[in-house]
Amino acid sequence: MSDTPPEPAPVIVGDEPGSFPHGVLAERHPAIVRQVRKAFPFGPERRKALDALLASCTDGVVEPLPAGADARDRDRWADWGIDAYAGRSWFDVPWLWAESHFYRRLLDAVGYFGTGAWQGVDPFRPAKLAELDAPETDEELAALDGLADLPADERTRALLHGSLWGNRADLGFRLSGSGTGTQDRVQALVADDSDMLWELLPPAGKGTSGRPRTLCLVADNAGRELVPDLLLVAHLLERGSIDRAVLHLKPYPYYVSDATPADLMDALRRLVAAGGAAAAYGERLWSALTDGRVTVRAHPFSCAPLPYADMPDDLREEFTAATVTVLKGDLNYRRLVGDRWWPPTTSFAAATGYFPGPVAALRTLKSDVITGLSPDTEAALVASGEQRWRTSGTHALIQVRR
Repeated sequence: MSDTPPEPAPVIVGDEPGSFPHGVLAERHPAIVRQVRKAFPFGPERRKALDALLASCTDGVVEPLPAGADARDRDRWADWGIDAYAGRSWFDVPWLWAESHFYRRLLDAVGYFGTGAWQGVDPFRPAKLAELDAPETDEELAALDGLADLPADERTRALLHGSLWGNRADLGFRLSGSGTGTQDRVQALVADDSDMLWELLPPAGKGTSGRPRTLCLVADNAGRELVPDLLLVAHLLERGSIDRAVLHLKPYPYYVSDATPADLMDALRRLVAAGGAAAAYGERLWSALTDGRVTVRAHPFSCAPLPYADMPDDLREEFTAATVTVLKGDLNYRRLVGDRWWPPTTSFAAATGYFPGPVAALRTLKSDVITGLSPDTEAALVASGEQRWRTSGTHALIQVRR
């Protein structure tokens, strides 16, 4: 397919009642504020700030960040467009921008960046830990004991699909009710370029040039999604498909369940404590972190309300040097291809032609944006009568551009 950039499609906004973006702004964000307010014994000042944010979500407008120590990133947000959107309804600005700014304002409300007692306290941590400690996590980790009996290719495929479908564990997605019952419904891949991914990441001794191979993994959610991402990284290191991996995490709490370095440590400890094969994976990852084969990045742009087409030069250099960059999850997909109303058959290669190196997307579908579908696949999805295939989390994709 051609890498020629497609004609720009309209940017997705949340101004249409009944649309998925409108529901996120009008229902999911208020639910998140209430959840955070209930989860912590905040004093009057923080509760008042959360109540103000709750009112703003539904009837207010985008406000500039406050002055002072709580907004050390005001200049960065100025570069990210806050001056252009301040004073406008949350529903009338680009949806990607509105969502990102909501989470930044939520951290203000709870004092995350302040100098008080709540400084640095992740408002989503109780929900993250509850998921990590859930019985379902025990079952998934116990299932790793059977992987060793599978042929090598099947084991690799199983770990890739574990990482792909682990994205259903998105806590923010479940808050809106959109994720209810997805585990019991039929899941389908609407695009599968996994063979192309394995061509980029063959086992040791197959198709290698002798140069060190680096995987950049841009993670999405913590907990039950981050765990299978880590398992996949450990497997690729052991398989010899990569020599090193760079985990790109969020520098601060974001989108309810997005993974931070603290969440990485929780996931590693969970693996090691599980025993069996899970513990062996955890110990290998711990060793790889200590000897530098796995490194962690928490770049500020990871929380930017912008597409990756606007990435800064230092991040572009990192992705240029990678053998392949794998972006996990729905939000990263929106940022990769642009959060726009693309025709579904828009070329994924064209939409990502700006990206400085081979790139892959592993994503369960939880928002409207989609590219790279064949005409037959699009027709079949429309004919199926399932109105919410784009947003229900029951469909997924593996897309690669070399």
